[in-house]
This record gives sequence, structure tokens and C-alpha cells, in this order.
Amino acid sequence: MKIVVAGGGTAGHVEPALAVAHTFQQSHPDAEILFLGTRSGLETRLVPEAGFALRLIPKVSFPRTLNIKAVLFPFTFASAIVRSLQAIQGADLVIGFGGYVSTPAYVAAAIKRIPIVIHEANAKPGLANRFGAQLTPYCAISHPISRGKLSKALLTGIPLRSNIARAFEGASENWESARENAKKSLGFLATEPLFFIFGGSLGSKALNDVIAAAHLELAARGINILHGVGSNNPLPTSSAKYLPQSYITDMATAYLAADVVISRSGAITCSEVAALGKYALFIPLPIGNGEQELNAATLVAQERAEIVQQKDFTAPWLIANVDRILRRSSAAHPAGSDRDLTAASKIAALIEHALSGGK
Repeated sequence: MKIVVAGGGTAGHVEPALAVAHTFQQSHPDAEILFLGTRSGLETRLVPEAGFALRLIPKVSFPRTLNIKAVLFPFTFASAIVRSLQAIQGADLVIGFGGYVSTPAYVAAAIKRIPIVIHEANAKPGLANRFGAQLTPYCAISHPISRGKLSKALLTGIPLRSNIARAFEGASENWESARENAKKSLGFLATEPLFFIFGGSLGSKALNDVIAAAHLELAARGINILHGVGSNNPLPTSSAKYLPQSYITDMATAYLAADVVISRSGAITCSEVAALGKYALFIPLPIGNGEQELNAATLVAQERAEIVQQKDFTAPWLIANVDRILRRSSAAHPAGSDRDLTAASKIAALIEHALSGGK
């Protein structure tokens, strides 16, 4: 059996794809699982590290303005389809998670009449998965969707990476103790508040600039900071209460240790914040189709998060609001949510259903 996984680009596409691949592999250890990706995506590191094969295809982004990329788009897209056709040769199923690699993979699978499964992580579906949903009845979503073909999809939640799931299970007996132990393992005092700040896998200059201007004042107020600056950004100098890192590999421990998470509100981040019982200050990415605010809506309604727009998120704002944010964090119950723990298993079952022809 051969399964092709189109899940490349950001961690928001790669991590759920890996979680589903690992889950499916447990019941089909002899299955060949091949990932499609692009040269610039995180999959070039994460997929081989996870033990799966990776085939690269051209990166295809739909043009929004008339420029040279728009002129070359038909040729780039055709090339990506050809490379996808080569990659899916002999495949029994293609599963896509959105992003740059999914659309050519969906087209190639449709040409070859290979079953397609789709998972959409965001509360507002992206263009690739809205297109792909027209080609298959086997679709899964992480949030209820009110219209379009994906509104009829299977509601599964977001597949959690394995270390987040293990952290939930390990912390469930005593969430407060888990937080204290995680702080100690990172070198911080268990009795002092900790802010965990990151801007996605590649980092965010906007968030980093605010923390650069605010961290000394925050430290003076007794707040420790764990800061994932992103691999694309220079690494600041650390201090007793400020620990910057280029890339945080053990996200589970970082989440567990945090009293407050400050980050973008990508679908994966919102899922992991919920799973590990964190309070979050979300700064949605100011570009895109508005999905990041929608991703955070449930946590905001539960008073587990608040949203501030990037234009308003400044060092003076953060310093002025830090005591209020800590009070809200303390008022939130520390227990995590098991909502997404079974998502990968549900999607693996949907793959089985598609392989059987819907029987």
C-alpha cells in the first residue's frame, strides 16, 4: 500500500500530517508513506527527522497581483502537477492538509482517479482545500464550518503532535505540579511567572521587536521570559530572566511551563494551547483571510485567551497590561482539554473508509 501525504510549508501543515502518518503507520506498518513538499518548507527538516520519505515539487502560490510570478504561474503550476503525477505513481490514496503542495497533488490524484482525503485545520478554510473539497467526499475539519462543501465534512479536531499528547496525559493528574516541574526543567524558578513567546516556526520580527523593547522592564517586575525568536532571526543575548532560542524543539515543556503564551493564533497553536491548559495573548497575523482570529474564537469565549491586533501590540501596551494579563491567567483553570486527542485516529479511520471505496 502506498499513501502520499501533501502537507508542506509551515508547521501548521506539516505537524498534523506527521501525526496522521504516524497513526496510520501503527496499523499499517508495511505501508509506504511518501510526503510531498517544497524546497523552502519546514518539511525538508521535519519529515526526514520523523523517518518518512520526502519528494520535492515546485512551490506554487496563487498570484494576487499582476507581476512576473503571475505570468509564470501557469507554467509553474503545470510543472508542479507533472512532478506530483510522478510522485503519486502507484499510490492508493492521497491525503492533503492544505498549503502550497496540496493543490497540484489534488489535481494529479483526480487525473489518476486516486482517492483523496482532505483535512482543514483552520476555522476559515484555505483556497487549496476549498478547491480540493470539490474533488472528493472524504473531508475532515477541525472547526464547524457554516457553508460550502466543507460544511458537511467530518468534524475531527486537529491532530496533535505526539509530544503534546504525551504531555497532556502526563500532566492530567496534577496540572499545577506539571507547570512547576516544567519551569524547573527549563532553569526557571517555579514560584515566578513565565511568559512563553514565539512567532511561529520561522519567528515574527513584529513580536520580537516588542519583546526586545519590553523584556528588561518585564524582568524587573519578576517575570521570566522564554522567547522563540525563530530560525530566520538573530539570537538576542540571554540574561537571568530572559532565555531566547532560535528554535524550540520541546514545545510541550515550553507550553507546560508557561503562565502566559504570547503568539500568533495559527490553528495548531490554538489547539496546543487548549490541550495543555494555557492562557494566551494572541496577536493574529495581519495578512491572510482572517482565519487566525477565527481560530482563537473558542478560547476567547472560554476566557482562556484574548486578542490584540499587531498595530496595538507595543512594548508600552504590554508593560501597561502585564498585571491584568497575569490576573486573567491565574483565574483560568489550569487543566487542559482532550478535544483533539483523538483527531489523528479519526482521520486515519477516514483514510480506511476512503480506501474501501466508502463502504
